[in-house]
Amino acid sequence: MDEPTTYLDMAHQLEVLELLQRLNKEEERTIIMVLHDLNQAARFADYIIALKDGEIVKSGDCETIMQPDVLRDVFHIDAEIGRDPRTNRPICLTYNLLQGEKQNEKVDSTAYFNARTY
Repeated sequence: MDEPTTYLDMAHQLEVLELLQRLNKEEERTIIMVLHDLNQAARFADYIIALKDGEIVKSGDCETIMQPDVLRDVFHIDAEIGRDPRTNRPICLTYNLLQGEKQNEKVDSTAYFNARTY
């Protein structure tokens, strides 16, 4: 699925992701999707692939991917990572562009978080 939560409000995003999670768990369906929301990917994905310019930067579970160095390499951001109190998974609390980043440089044009749940 290509960004199934785009243009949806927060409640509907959660409904879609929880539905996909149920399909995965109850009907043993493999779900592959592209998400640009890091926190959604960390919350719902069992496996994440971080891409930049069409190349894999890192892949693994959310603990492996939601690291400041990985987010720096993929998105050119300085991220603070904490724990989601409901899921105990990593969550990006806040972030800044790295110093020296050009205003008109495309940072996120080909960086994806592909979320695949088992």
